[in-house]
Amino acid sequence: MKAVPFFLAATALAVSLPALADGAKLYGEKTCVACHGPKGDKPLMPDYPKIAGQNAKYIERQMLDIKSGVRANGNSAAMKGVMEIVSEADIKELAAYVSKLK
Repeated sequence: MKAVPFFLAATALAVSLPALADGAKLYGEKTCVACHGPKGDKPLMPDYPKIAGQNAKYIERQMLDIKSGVRANGNSAAMKGVMEIVSEADIKELAAYVSKLK
């Protein structure tokens, strides 16, 4: 395993921390917390998904599909209205944040 110089590792960490902070802010602002719980692991309804720790690409794809209407099954209708206020950039931030929740 090749060693990474400290300054490169620190720079990578510094770049990812603001993104997580933005994701946390968006998670509250875009009302994700209302249905999925403060940490994404205690949904409001039993049939709503626990999203904490899910793969970021999977979360991103689900949100994009709900936003576009490609996914319209199950509880997607409940999320469709929320997706109107979420941009594609927000989706990337939210997916990264939720994937890090435990």
